[in-house]
Amino acid sequence: MEKKMFAFTSLLAGFFSLAIFSSFHDTGTPAMSDSTKVSGALKQHISSFTLDHTFSFADEIIPTDNFDALERLDRELVINSYLHSSQLLNIKLANRYFPVIEPIMKQYGIPEDFKYLCVAESNLRMAISSAGAKGLWQFMEATGKAYNLEIDAEIDERYHVEKSTEAACKFILHLKERFGTWTMAAAAYNMGETILSKRIEDQRANTYYDLNLNEETSRYVFRVIAIKEIMKDPEQFGFYLEDDHLYPALDDFYTVHIDGPVANLADLAIKNGTTYRMLKVYNPWLIGSSLTNKSGKRYEIRIPKV
Repeated sequence: MEKKMFAFTSLLAGFFSLAIFSSFHDTGTPAMSDSTKVSGALKQHISSFTLDHTFSFADEIIPTDNFDALERLDRELVINSYLHSSQLLNIKLANRYFPVIEPIMKQYGIPEDFKYLCVAESNLRMAISSAGAKGLWQFMEATGKAYNLEIDAEIDERYHVEKSTEAACKFILHLKERFGTWTMAAAAYNMGETILSKRIEDQRANTYYDLNLNEETSRYVFRVIAIKEIMKDPEQFGFYLEDDHLYPALDDFYTVHIDGPVANLADLAIKNGTTYRMLKVYNPWLIGSSLTNKSGKRYEIRIPKV
């Protein structure tokens, strides 16, 4: 009797399981053939962008009747909009560096859009390129020295935010004078002025949008414009940050003046109530562990307040 009851109960349970499974299957998503099923499909909302307004760099407008230019811009908008981690960090770091960069650019008469060139160059970090360019503005050593940045084994002012920004402004003004437009100045900043001059001569063209340049420079100005569009209105591109998520300015410091040698920067840091790490954070241009200073130059070193 018990065996018969067990068999009946098992059969009944199997029937209800089949019924429930069939009901769930029929009321779910539409059935797909084996050829269209995707295992672990992601639910995403990926959008394209409408190029229905005027885009410009330094108030120089992208020609809207040039489909090639618009498609190149579209490419950079798509790519940079979906570089989520990079763009999110750029927005955070901009809160630290833009307030320092902007007044210097204004002083030299450089259009504000060039601050986004700094983002394109280094992602607002003290970066080192494979070619040896360094700092926020990615100066090569020869160019940095040409614009009076001190560079040696102990000091590299390509990492000095204010001094490197001043050098970048002077360099950009030189490029603008040579090539005539801000857009071409930006292209020359990326490509090098000698090579750009050669391309202008060879191709009998003198606007950025009419020149056939290498892959990097051909994309460069469009990338800067795309970064500008994203950082000016992050929420339009899906980036949401609270104000307290932005990185704070490094402006809570006092200055000590050094006009002699420092045998060990760690000792200097400890003497002034900070750490070697924080001394480097506030003074990234001090690349060595000591400061020989044979010439007796007067240096301003920032000490973070406790």
